[in-house]
Amino acid sequence: MSRPLQIGLLLFPDVTQLDLTGPWEVFARTPQFVCHLVWKDLQPVRSDRGLSILPGMTFDACPQLDVIFVPGGPGQIALMSDRETLDFLRQQARQAQRVTSVCTGSLVLGAAGLLQGYRATSHWGSIDQLALLGAEPVSQRVVRDRNRITGAGVTSGIDFALTLVAELCGDAVARAIQLQMEYDPEPPFNSGSPRTAPAGEVEQARSQMASFIATRRLATEQAAARLQADQLTDAGNTQHQQ
Repeated sequence: MSRPLQIGLLLFPDVTQLDLTGPWEVFARTPQFVCHLVWKDLQPVRSDRGLSILPGMTFDACPQLDVIFVPGGPGQIALMSDRETLDFLRQQARQAQRVTSVCTGSLVLGAAGLLQGYRATSHWGSIDQLALLGAEPVSQRVVRDRNRITGAGVTSGIDFALTLVAELCGDAVARAIQLQMEYDPEPPFNSGSPRTAPAGEVEQARSQMASFIATRRLATEQAAARLQADQLTDAGNTQHQQ
């Protein structure tokens, strides 16, 4: 590898910190990577559970990234209509080697028009919303489609990050990082997915999330409508120029 790879991790208010810090831990251990926590300004950013995190790079100062990564969290809803953030993602995605996300970060990529025609995943409670944004939802822990790599809910961020490191730097590097981190999960309960959890527990979780998921769906529908309107405008401008 001739030069370090520039890895940009999007930080935003009400991010789910493990969506961000799980991949960061893997990426920061990768010798070939230079990692940036990127946001609009350099003020502390509060996560959805109250952890404050300092960004290290603004959008304006950010170099061209080799990998752009978007985590999820409740703050994702606001990002789906945030033109500044969506424009930043679109601009970086044009030349990035990989465009990636974990959890509902994929909905932000979708709102930016970056998952149309791609297979992708998200948190199990919202994965169906990807279809509204032109993506094909796939219920897998990590989904790769050309240069798009997406991870499912929260804890899958470590799986996602190791997958990305293996793809860009080789299996040996990824295996060494996995060993350093002692990533050898043995969860105390076999209930971390709707596929394995008892049906009653799944329904209870769905019920608890229902109001928030409805709010997220509305934001996704609005983002889909904006994408369609933008595409119609672009098509009209192209036709006019011809």
